[in-house]
Amino acid sequence: MKVRLLDIAHARSGDKGDTANVGLIALKPEWYPIIARYVTREAVVAHFAGQIDGDVVRFELPNLGALNFLLHGALDGGGTLSLKTDAQGKVYSTAMLRLVITVPDAEAAAAGLPAYVA
Repeated sequence: MKVRLLDIAHARSGDKGDTANVGLIALKPEWYPIIARYVTREAVVAHFAGQIDGDVVRFELPNLGALNFLLHGALDGGGTLSLKTDAQGKVYSTAMLRLVITVPDAEAAAAGLPAYVA
């Protein structure tokens, strides 16, 4: 089943220099294991292909039901150097929530995940 992160999580983002920071928080505690399993570093790299120049680092925060991602090279040098419209990385949380993951049907049904219909 296809599941859009917007339907199972919320997110916050910010910046430090040339790195955007995105926190992804499950809307329900039972959805955190799904997010932790399927929102991989590789999925995020692919999702932001062409938008960031550096590495992506993922951190798990299970007590908070959250993941945190550092998107290096996302801000074209940072707020004081960049000509990007959003040099502070605030839109990266919204962009992250547009990521669609694939969860096996039985697992998605057991967790009560809402299906994404494009």
